Amino acid sequence: MKKLFVILFLPIVQFLWGQSKPYITLTVAQDGSGDFTTIQKAINSVRDLGPAEALIKIKTGIYHEKVIIPSSKHKITLEGENKSNTIITNNDFSGKPDAFHEKMTTFNSYTLLVMGDDIKISNLTIQNSSCNEGQAVSLHVEGDRFVIKNSDILGCQDTLYSASNHSRQYFENCYIEGTTDFIFGQATAVFKNCTIKSLADSYITAAATEMDRKYGFVFFDCKLIAKDEVSKVYLGRPWRPYAKTVFINTEMGKHILPEGWNPWKGDKMFPDKEKTAYYAEYGSKSEGGNPSKRVSWSHQLTAKDLKNYTLEKIFDNWNPN
Repeated sequence: MKKLFVILFLPIVQFLWGQSKPYITLTVAQDGSGDFTTIQKAINSVRDLGPAEALIKIKTGIYHEKVIIPSSKHKITLEGENKSNTIITNNDFSGKPDAFHEKMTTFNSYTLLVMGDDIKISNLTIQNSSCNEGQAVSLHVEGDRFVIKNSDILGCQDTLYSASNHSRQYFENCYIEGTTDFIFGQATAVFKNCTIKSLADSYITAAATEMDRKYGFVFFDCKLIAKDEVSKVYLGRPWRPYAKTVFINTEMGKHILPEGWNPWKGDKMFPDKEKTAYYAEYGSKSEGGNPSKRVSWSHQLTAKDLKNYTLEKIFDNWNPN
């Protein structure tokens, strides 16, 4: 009986072990010592709808690329050698002429576009070097179950586009900087232990959560900082009527305005968004975290409310860890 159990159980163990390891590992190095010299060529080489994780290790270097992970490329992990010295950078922006002499928009100004599901990124810097020229996205994510850790996302206006109603995204130990609406979009996204730096007097978030979603942007244990001269920053404003943004146990610098939130008045297509948007906080700390002067249409969560803010509930039973 014991021998039969081993015979039956061994294939299951082998299958599970096989699923936990990349089925292919590729190396990108600009000096030619790896499998590819560009990140895009490495991504293109991965089999469409592959059987398991494809690991792409990226050696130190500044990669001047506009990178796309299409929907046919899923389960890819981009792993940088060192985030300080492993950089993907580009400088497209809304209004810039493209190769066909058509003006770019916010939505194709990205440095890195993620359309595939189950994409993971770690130890990388993703940058859009364009500043004060128009909306210029650094990272644009549409795929589901996206995870990024220990990475820097750099830009000015519209740095991070957490796009798509069906997309669930997890950011941990990341540094994100920008000027206006530099974390925006429709996705359900969690930010854990992230440092978020405002480079101008403006707005941090601009959620566009759709009506059927319970959660939009949720920040846990983050730190909000700013350039020295910056002193008037809102936590967010609603890009669309049902925007949802929640800050939990977040350290907020003195640059955060007492009222906290802005209703985005003057949007003729979507007036009175403060009536349907959901903005809330719990345990905000430091000089910008005083709830006493927040706008009346925002919320202060209770300890009981926190039971609804677990990764399991926010992500509908997906665990990014």
